Amino acid sequence: MAVLAVAALALAACGGGTEKTESPSASSSAPADGGGKPAAFPVTVAHKYGSTTIDKEPKTVVTLGLSDQDAALALGVKPVGAVDWFKEKPYGKWPWAKEKWGSTQPEIVGERDEYNIEKIAALKPDLVIAQYSGMKKEQYDTLSKFTKVVAQPKEHPDYGAPWQLMTQQIGKALGKDAEAAKLITDIDARFKAARDKHPEWATKTLAVADSFEAGKYSAFTKIDPKSIFFQELGFKLKPEIDTLSKPGFNVAELSAEKLNVLDVDRLVWVTSSTEANDRIKAEPLYKKLKVHQEKRDLFVPYQDPDIGAAFSFNTVLSIPYAIDEIEPLLAAVK
Repeated sequence: MAVLAVAALALAACGGGTEKTESPSASSSAPADGGGKPAAFPVTVAHKYGSTTIDKEPKTVVTLGLSDQDAALALGVKPVGAVDWFKEKPYGKWPWAKEKWGSTQPEIVGERDEYNIEKIAALKPDLVIAQYSGMKKEQYDTLSKFTKVVAQPKEHPDYGAPWQLMTQQIGKALGKDAEAAKLITDIDARFKAARDKHPEWATKTLAVADSFEAGKYSAFTKIDPKSIFFQELGFKLKPEIDTLSKPGFNVAELSAEKLNVLDVDRLVWVTSSTEANDRIKAEPLYKKLKVHQEKRDLFVPYQDPDIGAAFSFNTVLSIPYAIDEIEPLLAAVK
């Protein structure tokens, strides 16, 4: 989609503006149901493309990060617009978010990093958040002409920021720093409880992988949310996986001949079907791995139940669900 082609329409729809002027307020916002004291505005949030000053509490929020809506929901804010991730729709499906959305449904304003600027403009947001995203500078500049935009963190590659930092950024932008800090503390405590219950995990290496077609495999690097999730459970990651990936990438692409890098203490496959599981298990070179021979590999569904999706999102909403679901599966592997 040509971003600049709709800039004029976006400006017409929202009345224009810059990062230094107050965004127009909108009356069509979804109500926030979070508590807490009124925040002190203005607030300034630094990000990949500079910094954005938000002059007053945002009332109409659009999230463009693939999982950003979770942190907003946890903070009591229902985005009026969100992006789709693999046609999954970010509302009403995932068990950790259903209750937060209720009967409210956001407008779908894009898929992954392809944003529909016209739809975003029509919602008249006073804040756009894009943390778990690959937002480009051109997109940021176009959106900034008619609303406040908090792009992805600058200290990390796109899609590589820790969930704690993204939650902090979203909390600050919404004027809910204290609430965000409390969420982070509570989730950190959940991870610590799991580590304390399973101290043996600290001595085990773990890798997360998937495969969408025969002969091609993907292992996730240390910056991927899935790897981060298991590292916070106490497991050690395998550095060789990162050396096989391109710089800044969250995945290393492997041929069957490279599957030996996955011969770890625990191997978690995130798969979409039993057919995919059977195909992986039938690979002759995979059969030679000790992790498979000794039944230390786990085949976890992405959805139904939504275990893989939960630790793929790795947000303040999805993490408790993910821990509850994966802990007994990991504990059963000896």
